[in-house]
Amino acid sequence: MSANLNLTNAKKKILMIVANPAVSPTTGWPVGFWWAEVTHPYWVFTEAGYDVEIRSPQGGALQADGYSDPEDASGYSAHDILSLGFKKSPTHAALLQNTKSIDDVDPQAYDGIFLTGGQSPMYTFRGNAKLEALVARFYEGGKVTALVCHAACLLLDTTLTNGDLLVKG
Repeated sequence: MSANLNLTNAKKKILMIVANPAVSPTTGWPVGFWWAEVTHPYWVFTEAGYDVEIRSPQGGALQADGYSDPEDASGYSAHDILSLGFKKSPTHAALLQNTKSIDDVDPQAYDGIFLTGGQSPMYTFRGNAKLEALVARFYEGGKVTALVCHAACLLLDTTLTNGDLLVKG
């Protein structure tokens, strides 16, 4: 038997942050998260054996951007059968119906954080001091810290405890 054998069998845990619904001040349209940026990483993480907890900055029910919906009349994302399956699965769809807020997140309980995109992060992530501080805590704690697509707007203002921007330079 190897001396390096991990006998705890504890699953690693990813915190996935998905944007709350908003209305675009430019178009007046409702905006939300992008289906594929939630469902595809969720699938990869869970298939690799990770537990994934989905939260949003404010908590509550989440809404997707229309064009990301595989059932949208535009047909823009009609090819996305993974998102369609997630959406049609009562167990998976429920993960987006009553999310917890980020208020009581302890980064020590997770191995990494993953922030998803869509159009809503431009309005619900940008300028969100609580979310900026949370991302900085994960990063400074040596945790895997990943932001995709429009979620990256958060990095414009995220500062570390020393006052430097996380993406200085």
